[in-house]
Amino acid sequence: MLEKEELLENKYDVCGGSSKFNLGMIYDSSTPKGVCPLYKTLYTNHCIFDCKYCHLSKNAKTKKASFTPEELAKTFMNLAYQRKVEGLFLSSSVSNDPDLVTEKMIEAVKLIRNKYNYRGYVHFKVLPGVNFDLIKQASELSDRMSVNIESTSASRLNEISSNKDYNSDLVKRQFYLKKLNINQTTQMVIGAADETDFEILKTVKFQNEKLKQRRIYFSAFKPIKDTPLENKEPGSLVRQNRLYNVDFLMRKYDFKFNEFKEILVNEMLPKDDPKILIAKNYFDKPIDINEASREELLRVPGIGLKTVDNILVNREKEKIIYKKDLVKQGVIIKRAMPFVKINGYSQSSLGKFF
Repeated sequence: MLEKEELLENKYDVCGGSSKFNLGMIYDSSTPKGVCPLYKTLYTNHCIFDCKYCHLSKNAKTKKASFTPEELAKTFMNLAYQRKVEGLFLSSSVSNDPDLVTEKMIEAVKLIRNKYNYRGYVHFKVLPGVNFDLIKQASELSDRMSVNIESTSASRLNEISSNKDYNSDLVKRQFYLKKLNINQTTQMVIGAADETDFEILKTVKFQNEKLKQRRIYFSAFKPIKDTPLENKEPGSLVRQNRLYNVDFLMRKYDFKFNEFKEILVNEMLPKDDPKILIAKNYFDKPIDINEASREELLRVPGIGLKTVDNILVNREKEKIIYKKDLVKQGVIIKRAMPFVKINGYSQSSLGKFF
């Protein structure tokens, strides 16, 4: 059974964590309840799709394996009883028909829920092309679900897969999840299809506004031996992290798509911190920390969401007149000072009252 578990380890779905213990299939991962260890596995690694970057595509030479529903349930519950995991992240390749594979995945989760009475966290991956009724069944057993869109558009996906339909197989299923009011996430592979950051940001805007994604995961492309893209340059981790920055600023800080569009160079994000670059465009002079609006404060580097709330509440009680007052609110002074004034003074003249 251990060999089967190792063959079905899900290494490529990003869920905000890293491998732990001596079992590579257990990952510290982000969930609605915080970070906890999840058992990440595939139901089967047989696949009918031909994604060029994937070691499990239909043309790959990977040794094949599949669970039965009972095997998967027992394997997971054994780890849960030992308190090695606090949740399940269940995905799969598509061995023949996505509906048939999903039925088996649902059967496994039903055993976990009903036979073993497990009430913890379950993340259920929606397979390309699966029908609405099965998604609805899975939603009744799961805490979170996701559809990996993989790329930015139908044309880009066509460059890396000849038999997967972007709009029908993937985006349509995301709208099913929205219709069911499901807590959903998605993932993109960055660099496999030579997409630009402009294309990615347009997709992020669509995903956040139209589908209300809880999180978008970005996975820098990694060339894998014996795949058609094995000689392609790996994706940039710096680029991956900048995209996480941008997505967070769009979802949590309400930064606008056009603000990022203005800082692009040849449709790509610069390597510098995007919040600093936007601040340089947004502010034509330092703003008064005691009079600035919430929108303005959110665009100051070194000032986060909680810090903005602290400033807005506390300045009503007493004016902020010293740098140490800002530090108490949680401001990172070195980053913020070029963009703010305290008691009438900006950075160039702050020495006059310290």
